[in-house]
Amino acid sequence: MTESELSAATRRLLEDVETHGWHSQHVFDPELARPNFSYSVGFTQTLGAPEFIVFGLHRDVMHDMLGEVFRQVKAGRKVEGDQRWHGLSEDFDCFGKKASHDGLFTTYAVLADWFWQRQGQSGHPAMIQLVWPGLLDGLFPWDEGCAPGVIAAQPRLWA
Repeated sequence: MTESELSAATRRLLEDVETHGWHSQHVFDPELARPNFSYSVGFTQTLGAPEFIVFGLHRDVMHDMLGEVFRQVKAGRKVEGDQRWHGLSEDFDCFGKKASHDGLFTTYAVLADWFWQRQGQSGHPAMIQLVWPGLLDGLFPWDEGCAPGVIAAQPRLWA
């Protein structure tokens, strides 16, 4: 695909990565059948780190969380599998879980995969899902007694 064939949204994605080091892609289901989510595009190129995805919170909150991950990794934080993340939100810590869902790059992080391929890479980029706890009880989706709404808002993309 030539540069002139790219849509305005795709050109903006490429400009964001070039200018800011990354792009935040937000996906919203107007029928509310699936939780909304946001994911990063460009962490792999700019930071040599996995891309990140987060579900079920307000668009601005998820964007800010991804931006804070970018800042922390750029400052030298190492990214690993099951890892606690501090400072992504004033209200809670998150866990990063290595995502490996079958539909990860066909249903969710389509543009992250497109960008990875565009960079000449084979396979798919690594992806970490940020998982947040219930605000009232601090329980994560894998904890016994976690609120059903917290679980439903965060599809389990990790193994």
